[in-house]
Amino acid sequence: MSNLQVPVRGGRPNGNTNNSTPTTKAVILVGGPSRGTRFRPLSLDLPKPLFEVAGHSIISHCFAAVTKLPEIREVFLVGYYDESVFRDFIKDSHRAYPNITIKYLREYQALGTAGGLYHFRDAILKNRPDRFFVLNADVCCSFPLAQMQQLFTEKDAEAVILGTRVPNDAASNFGCIVSDAHSKRVLHYVEKPESHISNLINCGVYLFSTDAIFPSIKSAIKRRADRPRLVSYPSSDALDSTYLPPSRADRPDEDDDGQTNEVIRLEQDILSDLADSRQFYVLETKDFWRQIKTAGSAVPANALYLMKAFQQQSPELAAPSAKILPPVFIHPTAQVDPSAKLGPNVSIGPRAIVGPGVRIKESIVLEDAEIKHDACVLYSIIGWSSRVGAWARVEGTPTPVREHSTSVVKNGVKVQSITILGKECMVADEVRVQNCVCLPYKELKRDVANEVIM
Repeated sequence: MSNLQVPVRGGRPNGNTNNSTPTTKAVILVGGPSRGTRFRPLSLDLPKPLFEVAGHSIISHCFAAVTKLPEIREVFLVGYYDESVFRDFIKDSHRAYPNITIKYLREYQALGTAGGLYHFRDAILKNRPDRFFVLNADVCCSFPLAQMQQLFTEKDAEAVILGTRVPNDAASNFGCIVSDAHSKRVLHYVEKPESHISNLINCGVYLFSTDAIFPSIKSAIKRRADRPRLVSYPSSDALDSTYLPPSRADRPDEDDDGQTNEVIRLEQDILSDLADSRQFYVLETKDFWRQIKTAGSAVPANALYLMKAFQQQSPELAAPSAKILPPVFIHPTAQVDPSAKLGPNVSIGPRAIVGPGVRIKESIVLEDAEIKHDACVLYSIIGWSSRVGAWARVEGTPTPVREHSTSVVKNGVKVQSITILGKECMVADEVRVQNCVCLPYKELKRDVANEVIM
């Protein structure tokens, strides 16, 4: 376990007391550096959980949702990044929420979404919490945690999963849930089924009873261990003081759907078993949801978070005007010329410079980037310290609002619908860049379309 943590200051103590309110904790799964390859080239320079959408890091949106539940006093980040990665986030979060303990629990090999929970179960179970939330950090939604908690209590549940509806043709890309419409009980769960069974899918947000989930994971580990040539897990008593057997040299990437012997996953190994119980329920959200898997998916996620902030009349957003089509986020240190037209769904990062006559729509401009006069940026991400020349066009292709893919077919070739410039890319004056992914430190002096610029 990492010793990177901050202490509780104030608030009620953890653990069951005479207070009848159930004790609740939260776990945010952040993954690690060998995953997130689909988030390149942005993840080459910044871990995906720290990438900013709508003015805040992806993980900050998860953490902010957790802090709205007053009974949560302890939050764990579980992953296998180096401890230094989240040090500043933890310090900043503690300053903002001094009554909440935040700890980073580092895996030294990829254990899977369930394996990581089991490995750190002593920390999670300390002071005997009744239940705990598990949130995947790469999920963009409104996180209706209070409603999940209410359903959990009403049904005396062992587990509650957040679900949402997607088009039938997209459902098989996700974990699919079959539920009883009246009772909301989960009857069946299949991860990425080969044939259509339901368009109600897993959102990657869970609430588990501590009495139910860890025995389920233990049973899954035992089933895995009973098969030949598999990893031998340490006993329950020795797990926290024993070094786990090393994984294969190349850890499995998130694009690899094959099972591995080293990991135990909630989605593939646990949820289908929980569906066999009578105490597994689904809360179906009608609000927005999408995954942030590819780098391009940050743009629709940015739009969803900005729209939610606009509906809530957040003071962080720029005031609507003839040149600001809401919602638009402009960092206080950014410089935007009054003649530039921004929006909708635009985020401008720290110290970015937007020149006269610029048009930006459905895009993210990262810190220290510069967009020179009369340039146009549409459906794109402009990387850190990148430059877009005068009269240049950097543009992607719009996709339907409910579409969960960020790729389109151009001239018979599947390409990224969002144009992405990595760190310190330069687009010359009057150059057009369309549906491209550009790796860091590249200079584009000619028009280019539908390419990955290496």
